[in-house]
Amino acid sequence: MRMRNPKDKEEVLASCNFYYTEEGFSNSNPIHLEIGMGKGQFILQMALKYPNINFIGVEKYASVATYAIKKIAPYQLPNLKILIMDAKNLNEVIDHKIACLYLNFSDPWPKKRHAKRRLTSAEYLKSYDALFIDQCVIKQKTDNDDLFVFSLESLQNYGYKITELSYDLHQENSDNICTEYEEKFRKQNIKIKYLKAVK
Repeated sequence: MRMRNPKDKEEVLASCNFYYTEEGFSNSNPIHLEIGMGKGQFILQMALKYPNINFIGVEKYASVATYAIKKIAPYQLPNLKILIMDAKNLNEVIDHKIACLYLNFSDPWPKKRHAKRRLTSAEYLKSYDALFIDQCVIKQKTDNDDLFVFSLESLQNYGYKITELSYDLHQENSDNICTEYEEKFRKQNIKIKYLKAVK
């Protein structure tokens, strides 16, 4: 998700007091991480709903993270922190700490020559191994059929077992927490695909 830089970007980024650091969280609760948090709606609502789980939202683009920071800041939640960085470098910051990884509406990179850039490619799956504290658990949501098919194959080839699968999530799960993208797709009656993979 790319957008124009907000006029107050530098001020917002400088004032944020919930960046993830080596100190981590002040408790031993499990940590869940979302790559590509966008404007922060999903990770914020998850943190509010599950106070006994720690959450980290990761966003590559500072301009987008600015919107998330402004949305999250008023709540001052002890169980929610963010990182502004490229997902491919996460294992330099987070070493065997997380219990679950969310990939919500990731860029599908539709051209075959860009397949390695997809967040469920073997290259990324290998990098995620260093993030998990024990069992690897990935949950993915997407509107893109081709990416979903690719992900199912890639995950299983890498040793993951698909334990949950839906081709129309909103019909089957009323407890689902939506992202900003997801709400837009829902209004357009676009079916959302979902999987949970475990290794």
